[in-house]
Amino acid sequence: MRICLLAILMTLVVVSMGAWTRLNNAGLGCPDWPGCYGQIVVPVTPTEIALAEETYGGRVDTSKGMIEMVHRYLASSLGMVIMLLAWLAYRHRQQADYPVYLSYGLLVLVITQGLFGMWTVTLKLLPVVVTLHLMGGLLTLSLLIRLYHQLRESPIRETQKKSHHWLVGGAVVLLFTQLVLGGWTSANYAGWSCPHWLQCTDEQAVPLDFKTGFDISAPVGPNYEGGMLSLEARAAIQMTHRGAAVLLSVYLLVLATILFRRPALRGPLVCVLLVVAVQVGLGVGNIIFGLPLGLAMAHHSGAVLLLVSLLWLYQRVRTEVHYVAV
Repeated sequence: MRICLLAILMTLVVVSMGAWTRLNNAGLGCPDWPGCYGQIVVPVTPTEIALAEETYGGRVDTSKGMIEMVHRYLASSLGMVIMLLAWLAYRHRQQADYPVYLSYGLLVLVITQGLFGMWTVTLKLLPVVVTLHLMGGLLTLSLLIRLYHQLRESPIRETQKKSHHWLVGGAVVLLFTQLVLGGWTSANYAGWSCPHWLQCTDEQAVPLDFKTGFDISAPVGPNYEGGMLSLEARAAIQMTHRGAAVLLSVYLLVLATILFRRPALRGPLVCVLLVVAVQVGLGVGNIIFGLPLGLAMAHHSGAVLLLVSLLWLYQRVRTEVHYVAV
């Protein structure tokens, strides 16, 4: 169980470091994979840098390379821990109720994440790959949290109390949809496309090009750093992301109204509502101030915290409603 908790904490760090890499435009800080300019570490000496520039072309940005390689080192370390969890599952495969298949599934997922990490570089920041890589990280976090709860649950028996776990499950699904849209917004560099906090602009209306904005087969060119879509397409992505945020916020407010009368759920509900309020403020702040790095990173961290809070609420509903300790 402690190893699983360590994996959860490491995943939080890896997901945050992935966001830091993306927000610093460091995704191509190392143009090859798994090394950096053919080395295990980033070239730092004048000789190494000159050789890297001659071999790979372009200018070596040591700081961006460092960010990218730290992300890779952390992700590789997380992969080793999840391999350990899978090995422990194999050892306990004869034990009743041990989450063996969930542990194996996490191993498959983290291997897939490694492939998406490679494709992020080799396919030059292709938006669909970048978005799926982000979602894979968040799915890894969610499944690790589920594994942790399964490992620590006591023997249980069913009660007859009516459940609302499906309502919380719906909130998790809506949140994942919003996270996909947030990832698509970031991968297409669409965060700056609408500078007005309510509508897209306060001057001439921008026509929204949804067809191009959500075309996953659009060409990339030499690479996708900085994005290639028109303002109209990016604006369509940004406004869709905002609309989904409003829908999710309303759903969570209704959910809180329904569940708040149950004392055992008030802690996670208050946490969810506080994070939503902060996220709305951060979203508006990012629009007004033009996506400063600190606010953009805080907005990403808030989204991850909201996911963790909703998973906490889902587990609490499930435990309180369906089961009681023997």
